[in-house]
Amino acid sequence: MQQPLVSILIPFKNTESFLSQCLNSIVEQEYRNWEVLAVNDKSSDGSRNLVNSYAKNDQRIQLFDNEGSGIIEALRTAYKHSKGEFITRMDSDDIMTAEKLKVMVEALLNHGEGHVALGQVRYFSHRGISNGYERYEKWLNSLTETGNNYSEIYKECVIPSPCWMVHKDDLDLCGAFRPNLYPEDYDLTFRFYANGLKCIPSSRLLHLWRDYDTRTSRTSEHYAQNYFLQIKLHYFLKLNYDPKRPLTVWGAGAKGKEIARALLEQNINFYWVCDNPRKIGKHIYDKEMFHFSKLKELPNAQSIISVANADAQTYIKKFFTGLDHKPMKDYFFFC
Repeated sequence: MQQPLVSILIPFKNTESFLSQCLNSIVEQEYRNWEVLAVNDKSSDGSRNLVNSYAKNDQRIQLFDNEGSGIIEALRTAYKHSKGEFITRMDSDDIMTAEKLKVMVEALLNHGEGHVALGQVRYFSHRGISNGYERYEKWLNSLTETGNNYSEIYKECVIPSPCWMVHKDDLDLCGAFRPNLYPEDYDLTFRFYANGLKCIPSSRLLHLWRDYDTRTSRTSEHYAQNYFLQIKLHYFLKLNYDPKRPLTVWGAGAKGKEIARALLEQNINFYWVCDNPRKIGKHIYDKEMFHFSKLKELPNAQSIISVANADAQTYIKKFFTGLDHKPMKDYFFFC
């Protein structure tokens, strides 16, 4: 097998408790030709000293201080110093399985440029994993199993931030870490999608994803639900929306209202539909609410669905099948 250099980008901030496990899992990789670009994002604990001790013992590990502030700037700093033909990202509180780099490198060598290597992930925590994280893990892994990750991209981030690998040229094609959009991992996933990078199916468990109360995705405002919805709508309007077709929003709960407000702010016309008899015929934000059967009157419509209930989603899919509407072309689940 060829041995291309793999650059592993690791932003870190106050993860002293977990960094040794993270770095040990990299040092113990079966694949040996890698470099770590670890970037300290203004840690106030012993994280920087810990990484520095590893860097002194292994020349493949390099330590930098963030040239800006936050994860995006830290990723830019790391990427600026990277020399690898292949690029991947790692979270400083997670653990790689021993075969992770080897499996992903082999996948990219076998499939060539224009592809994203992925792997199965597993959450772990000292207190156990919530049902929500269990459902997300199962859903995400089912997509990765077949490589159909983009098929549900508007629901949630379909590529785990610490478990992908791409050719450097492909990452540059997608804009690397230049945008300032959060959540940055979801934004990058959409750019992979927009530039036609194909997901390589994988059934191998490659990454152990740690959950705890103070992890960034739980504490930073940049990972709040409103940021996710803004990213979804931004890319829907850019990539999939056809202004020549009628647009509908299905659902008038909190998420449906947020979508409606955003569309109104951009002067984008839409029909608002639901199945709630208390709302049908009423006006919200001066928009009349219609029964969802209104879709039968709208030729060639596109629909954003904000309904999260699983049974309701099953019914909605059947309804659209009856109209011969196709997912990711005619209707898009935003939850």
